[in-house]
Amino acid sequence: MPVRIKIFDTTLRDGEQTPGVNLNIQEKLEIAKRLAKMGVDVIEAGFAIASPGDFEAVKAIAENVKGVKVASLSRALEKDIDRAWEAVKNAESPRIHTFLATSDIHMKYKLRMTEEEVLQRVETMVAYAKRYCSDVEFSAEDASRTRVEFLYRVIDKAIKAGATVVNIPDTVGYATPEEFGNLIKNIKNNVPDIDKVDISVHCHNDLGLAVANTLAAIMNGATQAECTINGLGERAGNAAMEELIMGISTRKDYYNNITHGIDTTRIYSISRLVSSMTGVNVQPNKAIVGANAFAHESGIHQHGVLSEKSTYEIMTPESIGLKQNTMVLGKLSGRHAFEERLKELGYNLSPEELNRAFNDFKILADKKKTILDQDIEALVREKAPGIQEFFELDSFQISSGNKVISTAMVSLRRNGDVITEAATGDGPIDAAFNAMERAVGFNLDLQDYSIKAVTEGKDALGEVTVRASKDGKMLIGRGVSTDIMEASIKAYLNVINRALSELGEEIIKVKAAL
Repeated sequence: MPVRIKIFDTTLRDGEQTPGVNLNIQEKLEIAKRLAKMGVDVIEAGFAIASPGDFEAVKAIAENVKGVKVASLSRALEKDIDRAWEAVKNAESPRIHTFLATSDIHMKYKLRMTEEEVLQRVETMVAYAKRYCSDVEFSAEDASRTRVEFLYRVIDKAIKAGATVVNIPDTVGYATPEEFGNLIKNIKNNVPDIDKVDISVHCHNDLGLAVANTLAAIMNGATQAECTINGLGERAGNAAMEELIMGISTRKDYYNNITHGIDTTRIYSISRLVSSMTGVNVQPNKAIVGANAFAHESGIHQHGVLSEKSTYEIMTPESIGLKQNTMVLGKLSGRHAFEERLKELGYNLSPEELNRAFNDFKILADKKKTILDQDIEALVREKAPGIQEFFELDSFQISSGNKVISTAMVSLRRNGDVITEAATGDGPIDAAFNAMERAVGFNLDLQDYSIKAVTEGKDALGEVTVRASKDGKMLIGRGVSTDIMEASIKAYLNVINRALSELGEEIIKVKAAL
């Protein structure tokens, strides 16, 4: 009988540990709801004790997202477990996920604990978590570099203390598929009562083997796979859910005794959502969800696909929710057609959001001959949920050249008033950002600026992503326009409004114009 693999998604915990990523509660809720709809079994909503914001996000997801287990990570410490339970206790199916390192290098240099001390801590803390919650997962951090005889003892202690899931992480992406598969097989053969719990695996991608190692583990008895959307995570990231799932679904001939509960037609839309909210672009040649995954440029390939799709496509675009044939929208298109196209792309907007998106679409349609799906998605993603628009762009004027000092004049609207400021800078974008900071009354520390063309052609929509920090908090802003200066100004304004939403209006200096 086929084994149904449980999918444990850690995009909101390990995925958010990607450097530069900072999601607010509304963004985390939206991602969690999408994950639940696509059929994941467990959502690791965060690390509750890490910060007040993390705690509130875990708590909000536990209370509002139904039909899925909700977990919080915790170190093997009483205070961590207490905080994790407080965050997840109102979930339909709560889980406490506690961990402790077990490799010699971690025990010696990080924990400074002996083997016996580690064994005692595992037993005590799993039992402590079990007092709160019937569903407890224990992870042996750095398991792939742990001496196997000791690992068996650790797992045995965790099971005897009440763990319902034991997780075998390849924490630093060190393992190879053959040895990791054998590790899982040997655990099954050497740990008493192992068949009474789920064996989970959590693989990192430092050597590009996270998905391969996860699949090897599944073939050798693992029953839960931990992964993230787009492979986000620490360092080189985690096993990418879309690659793992489509590998199993596409190669049913090979993985013929394995099933999963994921609705694969939701993969594309959630990939784009996560990319937009995190500010981490999906590389064009990324498997499954990259822009080139279903694109054919070579004449030979085009001829083959036109004759028979399976010549060069081993899966269909439709299987991941990508429409092969798209409706071309332009300036003569009506609101109904635009709304239907948004629904096909996986977006359900509120009336207010729809009005804004449609107005932006009409403005863009006057500038571009053809509006593509990527353009529409960029317009919708431009405004982050839960961010109040304290300032809005009224107008701007830029003066720049190779022998003149770049100058920018920017006018912003706030509470019915228009505030205009001018500034110089090292180039037009720097000048515009300086003018905006003078207008709003506070400064930001710019960390990163990137721009990409959403589509091809000289009338392509430009999408700018800005990362800036304020008072130590990392903030991400996005802006889109056919004018890259306007896109840049919109992105920086998005960061400004985000700073005010998340840090409070008190960061604005006293300013007569306000």
